[in-house]
Amino acid sequence: MVADRPPRLVVAGTHSGVGKTSVVLGLIAALRRQGLVVSPFKVGPDFVDPAFHAHVAACSSRNLDGWLLPQAELRRTFAHAAKRADLNLIEGMMGLYDGYAATTDEGSTAAVAKLLESPVLLVIDANAVARSAAAVVLGFQQLDLAVRIVGVVANRVGSAGHLELVRAAIEQVTGLPVVGSLPREESLTLPERHLGLVLPGEVAALEATVHRLGTLVTERFDLAAIKALAISAPPFSAPVPRSPRRSEERVRIAVAQDAAFAFYYPENLEILEELGAEIVPFSPLRDAALPPETVGIYLGGGYPELHAATLAANRPLLTALREADAAGVPFYAECGGLMYLTRGLRVPNGEQHPWVGLIPAWTTMTQASPRIAYVAGTLAVSSSLGTAGTSLRGHVFHRSALDRPLPTETAAFQLTDPEACAEGYVRGNLVASYVHLHFGAVPDLAANWLECCRARGRRVGSTDALVSLRDEDR
Repeated sequence: MVADRPPRLVVAGTHSGVGKTSVVLGLIAALRRQGLVVSPFKVGPDFVDPAFHAHVAACSSRNLDGWLLPQAELRRTFAHAAKRADLNLIEGMMGLYDGYAATTDEGSTAAVAKLLESPVLLVIDANAVARSAAAVVLGFQQLDLAVRIVGVVANRVGSAGHLELVRAAIEQVTGLPVVGSLPREESLTLPERHLGLVLPGEVAALEATVHRLGTLVTERFDLAAIKALAISAPPFSAPVPRSPRRSEERVRIAVAQDAAFAFYYPENLEILEELGAEIVPFSPLRDAALPPETVGIYLGGGYPELHAATLAANRPLLTALREADAAGVPFYAECGGLMYLTRGLRVPNGEQHPWVGLIPAWTTMTQASPRIAYVAGTLAVSSSLGTAGTSLRGHVFHRSALDRPLPTETAAFQLTDPEACAEGYVRGNLVASYVHLHFGAVPDLAANWLECCRARGRRVGSTDALVSLRDEDR
């Protein structure tokens, strides 16, 4: 790969559910069989699709979110991961032009494609259409001529004859080549749950599905043409590296990472490391204690509701977390992490699973559709993240709720968009919210939180001596 001209393709779709993820996973598998290093990316804030990318590509998948991230940070994120790859595949979100609003392309796959000057493969659903497929592709081709659509992939094709009808129509009307197709095959569909796809570790037939996708792509895609299209991307000038507030004073941050807590942006952990954090994973499902010398605790999102009984049964760790809070150890919790810090989970059959209990409410699972939204606002009060009024952007994606409203004066954030409301919980050095933040957008939030951890560590040494810490705090 030429460092200043990384081969790249955006794999976009006409709409959600058209098969973008299947196409990307199949391409990764097929290209890796050829010995290529593939670096995957996902447009938008989603955590689950990147988990599948990472599983198949054997490397991290990065989110390229044009609404959450400033343009320079998005380009930096791409350049950082692209430099080691032979080919970079960027899976879009929803339809190609869908983003934050209906009247602009802000936050859309199209906007990211233009920002990265990346060619676009358009995935269409060919089920039950022939010449009409050309009308769909033509509309996408002409809506924004600055978006460089270079080829089409036809998904859910019924037969070889059907594919030829679709191919002839698209190529005659648009001039775009149909560079691949996937058949209408139920076994290629990945299972879903309320927040998207089921995580890779829970899919029993995943290896067989990925193998099948890789074989189909090898047989039915023009991989040489696809690689040529990726290489046709123009030179790419990466922004200078970010310059966070660095410190030579290392501090140990315990990060919950297991089947219940798996939603983290890689950049969030990397930025903390750049600032001086030593990231130490631990499992709320399995570990009886926090890592030694922990001075800060980061609880990310995930599916704690699926592991409610196991989390409740790990009483030694619940006790350790309560003791850390009593000792003033800073906590930062997002979504699933916030849920875990409540009194516990109440399920519809009346069962209760007690959790950490640092937030004075119970978590319940709602029957409504998941709440999915970008949110903007400010820090409602000064906290370990920074001073009141500091701007922030994030996203929420959950189907749980607290059983009672928390006092307004304890809110972590004051959200202004899409609706004005107080969000989250602050008490002492604890900050928890349903909002997922990307530290690349505002690195100072990470720097402020880590400095709070560092100051706490200087004051009392470490959490190895929690009993003495509690004595001191009395």
